[in-house]
Amino acid sequence: MLFSSLVFLFCFLPAVVIGYFIIPKSLRNGFLLLASLFFYAWGEPTYLVIMLTIILVNYITGIALESKKEHKKIVLTVGILVNLGFLAFFKYADFFIVNFNAITNASMALLNIALPIGISFYIFQAMSYSIDVYRGVVAPQKNLIKFALYVSLFPQLIAGPIVKYRDVAEDIENRQNSIDDVAAGMDRFIVGLGKKVVLANVMGEVADNIYAAGPSEISPVIAWVGAIAYSLQIFFDFSGYSDMAIGLGRVFGFHFLENFNYPYISASITEFWRRWHMSLSSWFKEYVYIPLGGNRVSATRNNINLLIVFFTTGLWHGASWNFIIWGLWHGMFLMIEKRLNIESYNSLLGKVFRHIYVILAFVFGWVFFRADDLTSAVAYIKTMLGLTAIKANIAGLDYYVDQKVVIIGILALIFCYPWKFNVPTENKVYMIGRKIGLLCILLYAISAIAASTYNPFIYFRF
Repeated sequence: MLFSSLVFLFCFLPAVVIGYFIIPKSLRNGFLLLASLFFYAWGEPTYLVIMLTIILVNYITGIALESKKEHKKIVLTVGILVNLGFLAFFKYADFFIVNFNAITNASMALLNIALPIGISFYIFQAMSYSIDVYRGVVAPQKNLIKFALYVSLFPQLIAGPIVKYRDVAEDIENRQNSIDDVAAGMDRFIVGLGKKVVLANVMGEVADNIYAAGPSEISPVIAWVGAIAYSLQIFFDFSGYSDMAIGLGRVFGFHFLENFNYPYISASITEFWRRWHMSLSSWFKEYVYIPLGGNRVSATRNNINLLIVFFTTGLWHGASWNFIIWGLWHGMFLMIEKRLNIESYNSLLGKVFRHIYVILAFVFGWVFFRADDLTSAVAYIKTMLGLTAIKANIAGLDYYVDQKVVIIGILALIFCYPWKFNVPTENKVYMIGRKIGLLCILLYAISAIAASTYNPFIYFRF
């Protein structure tokens, strides 16, 4: 069930909000758990069993880590292996088979396993809990309903942000609900809905049409338009979803950490990863990079650590070599930046150069991310660089871009940057204008959803 679907907006969400606030506080965790399980089962009931199994495995792991202190390492190792085993089987089994066949000339049959929605997110979230219990950062949650709610809470269940248990433990135990939180949460949800429907969907259609045409059917200019359109689509699609998740969480009294902080204003790829998908970056830093030694090791070992982290970051996004190359692409730039100390180039010319370089780096990187496979990505980049023989009589730019796309594209570029206005929050004119603006966004988004069949969500496949 998409947040940007009419079923969610007019049926599921109103029913859950009304039900949540009319029942006694003591029943609210259980009610939210049932609503979350229904939300997940709506997409594919069969895979609800997998999520419930992951919940049970990590719940038992947490309890065992406290009761079997003399065997903590064994308990944690078994728990992590079970989690990763589920992820490997459902997400990577066919990828491993394809590569095994290619290396050995074998003909092992593919399993053709469908990917359970959100499995990468909720497994990483559950694993972070088990690791934190092992480290003594949090106490194990003895109440199964509360732990199941942590893993399955529907706002962040299928596409993040990846929430650590320690960040919401108090909210689960003793959260306060107020009208102000509900109002602020719904405002944030509308902003995210606008990003997704008004900006990301329009940019996505442009990118899809250009990529579908094929590298030999488009000019370098059109290839660049497609790459930029996809860069805008993925940012507003994913950050919009995160805004909606954070807003919905606040409606119910949960305070999720931010997941995006205007990554496209970054002046280095290092800074980009401090601003992009921050919950995932934090997860890999805390549970992979630092345990490997982080930057407290030799330069050579640090380079290896970075490559391991970004290899796994790419692999986490999908079972395909183009995702792995995308991850290593970013890891390579981080290695170079550390060696050159690029963040010290703070002259005006240095900042301009750094920002242009970062834009080029992530735009080319998103081509690997968007393409169907590695061969397609390389072919598309060759067209961007003017290295592909283009067929005669190809469609012009006006075939892919109309006036609406130009306007939305300009708005998308504008909203990539933070615009801050020093207007007191108690200013009535400002507040009324803001509410009217949000209402207009909501009405336009709903009309766009109702009028269009194009409403994908990129991160559902991860």
